[in-house]
Amino acid sequence: MAGLNLRFTEEELDALRARAESEGRSMQSFAHDAVITAIDAVITAINEHSRLFDEAADHVLKVSEEPNRRLA
Repeated sequence: MAGLNLRFTEEELDALRARAESEGRSMQSFAHDAVITAIDAVITAINEHSRLFDEAADHVLKVSEEPNRRLA
């Protein structure tokens, strides 16, 4: 499995350690899951944006169909 080195301030590292300990997990496991959760959130947001864009484009095409036909 590939690895990744991350750098944290002392305060960030302390917070990461405390949170991981409070959940009974390793810092590595906690950080891994946090990154995956963030990636999933970004992908979900991109997909939602794409869906909304497609809906808006479909709407514009539908409402402008008749005027465009007349102008053609």
